[in-house]
Amino acid sequence: MSIWSDISRFLSTIATDAFAAVIEGVRTFFEGNAETRKKVSFSIAIIALSAKMAKADGVVTNNEIKAFREIFQVPPEEFDNVARLYNLAKQDIAGYDYYAAQVRTLFPGDDETDEDVLHDVIDALFHIAKADGVVHENELLFLEDIAVQFGFSAGDFESVKNRHMLPEKANPFTILDADPDWDFDRLRAQYRKRVSESHPDRLIARGVPEEFVVIANDRLAAINNAWDAILVLHGQSKRSQTADAL
Repeated sequence: MSIWSDISRFLSTIATDAFAAVIEGVRTFFEGNAETRKKVSFSIAIIALSAKMAKADGVVTNNEIKAFREIFQVPPEEFDNVARLYNLAKQDIAGYDYYAAQVRTLFPGDDETDEDVLHDVIDALFHIAKADGVVHENELLFLEDIAVQFGFSAGDFESVKNRHMLPEKANPFTILDADPDWDFDRLRAQYRKRVSESHPDRLIARGVPEEFVVIANDRLAAINNAWDAILVLHGQSKRSQTADAL
């Protein structure tokens, strides 16, 4: 059963369109099935916050939900349920900070993977924001505010932002969460660690639905590009040192 089918089953039991009730319903409906609850929680977080992000940008059209559908491959027969949640969040007068706080309650830190899942949420929102080829200023401010709500440090958010916005010009050390002063062996160990953390299987294990593995693929590509850049930098450094020694 796909995550979209699980969401459809869940929504059929919700009598109200209040987002707080949706959040509470996730907890009770999937009680005893932590794995499915995590997957549904993640999916609802992306749908709701992407709607709020579109509203924050000041241009609310069907393009945003279309981008969501294309990026995360929502089956046609499940599209109405995604649209229902999206429109609920879009039309709700509650601000995005309220929604972010509600999402945070779904991943409060009781599980050691909760913080990583919140990073995955921000990653997915960046995917949607850049679907039209550019992350607009209001979208970036929105994403930064959500990251603060989630408890990210400024450095955490900068690392995520660099992976999505002009990655070829980004600081490769920031993308790897590494220090330029580290020796080559330590940098290589950090690169391997980041690759391991970003493997699709790791995301799925912590509750990210398989339908969202595009997050992992994009993250791995950015990490590998950053490592290639560091290899070039170290190669230039070594050649310089050899020339100096001669």
